[in-house]
Amino acid sequence: MGRASRHARARDVDGPSGNGGLARALALTLASALVWGVAHFAAGRRVAGAVLLGLYLLIVAAVGAAATVYRPDLLHLAVQPDVLQRLSAALVTVGVVWVLVVVHSYFVLRPANLTLGGRTLGAASVAVMCFAVAVPAAWSAHSTYVYRDALTSIFRTGSENGRHVNVDDPFNGQSRVNILLLGGDAAADRTGVRTDSMTVASVDTETGDTVLLSLPRNLEHFQLPPGPARDRFPYGFTGDGPQTPGLLNEVYQYAEEHPDVVPGVAKNHRGPELLKATIAGVLGLRVDYYILVDMFGFADIVDAMGGVKLKIDEPIPYGLQGGVLQPGYRKLGGKEALWYGRSRTGSSDYVRMSRQKCLMRAIAEQADPQTVLTSFDKLAAAAKRTLSTDIPQELLPALMKLSNKVKDGAQINSLQFVPPLVYSGNPDFHLIRKLASDAVNADPRQVSTHPSTSPPGTPSGSPSATPSGSPDGGTPTKPPNKPVSLETSCPK
Repeated sequence: MGRASRHARARDVDGPSGNGGLARALALTLASALVWGVAHFAAGRRVAGAVLLGLYLLIVAAVGAAATVYRPDLLHLAVQPDVLQRLSAALVTVGVVWVLVVVHSYFVLRPANLTLGGRTLGAASVAVMCFAVAVPAAWSAHSTYVYRDALTSIFRTGSENGRHVNVDDPFNGQSRVNILLLGGDAAADRTGVRTDSMTVASVDTETGDTVLLSLPRNLEHFQLPPGPARDRFPYGFTGDGPQTPGLLNEVYQYAEEHPDVVPGVAKNHRGPELLKATIAGVLGLRVDYYILVDMFGFADIVDAMGGVKLKIDEPIPYGLQGGVLQPGYRKLGGKEALWYGRSRTGSSDYVRMSRQKCLMRAIAEQADPQTVLTSFDKLAAAAKRTLSTDIPQELLPALMKLSNKVKDGAQINSLQFVPPLVYSGNPDFHLIRKLASDAVNADPRQVSTHPSTSPPGTPSGSPSATPSGSPDGGTPTKPPNKPVSLETSCPK
């Protein structure tokens, strides 16, 4: 009697052989793939079902809490390599457990007397379910690994680069953090790096309000910082021979080629260190960190984003075959965006400086999480090729918090030291330092509403050049001597 009862219960569990029993088993296996434990409850294995369901609900609750209650903390955790390593391992573990749950759910419900065709169909169906579960987990773990690899490749720890950070006071009590943004021109047809774009982003550490202070690449007669560099050029930087007339964009490569002017600094770090100290002296401001973007790799980043949308106000020469970026609303690919930011044919260095700020603003606004996720691998690979910095990993959580404030409505203003406000061949450094000090210490919202532009005819080459008249023969418009809001100065 007992044996017969057990056989009856077994028949109830296994179900009838044939398509009906297999269909039920597969349906409950699919349900268990969506909600762990369903198949085990159906098979009468309540303890196992309860454990699986409890574990499933715990994971769901943790993900839900992370996405809602603890969402602000995710940005801090997302830039910590140790956390990312644990997350990648956790994702692999969850993926493996999920696959095992699917397989075991099918085994506890599979009819006992299936034909060969039924067994094959069942195995194939379960394999498809396992694949559907494993792919997202594997992709998430892979993306986390790729992201961590890019993060650790670009940002070194404080112990590695000598920039120790107090995590409790990451900005050392400073009201502003000043980061030098460099656009490097390391083309295949020239030796070394020329920093044709040099901007100090001075960010209020409380509000995120930012002032962009831009220096022209052809600034001359500036002093190098005290020490071996100034000892070699006591009356201002004059370059290294006829091919280097002593412009600001030559300092980076000069330091890399002359290690004695930056003693004790490793290769590929000499250029940034000397240029940071030089620009700090020019502006009269502390420069904390730098970020260098290779301009040709920058095109890869834009392509990985799927392009960048901009409004173009006037025709801009594009490429070497006579192409033109026409006025209007455009979605620019990587090469087009690069030319938009670099072209000075028919204009000047100073006009393109303004375009570069608008391009930076557009990319920052359009780099939303969805765009980043859909092109994650490409963006990570492009970033590794393109970016270098001395910002330590330990500072990244604080910078992420600060960047959120910038994106959430903080004021971004720009001040460009260009003619006729400042003449690059004969600059008034006292004026530059005064204007820079006023810009970072004044109320950031009390800014000019007029764009900081120079006429297209402004020359950018010779040291003694002065601005020409405007295209219609009038007097050139003098740029404002205080920051200009990018909101009002960039084309809408």
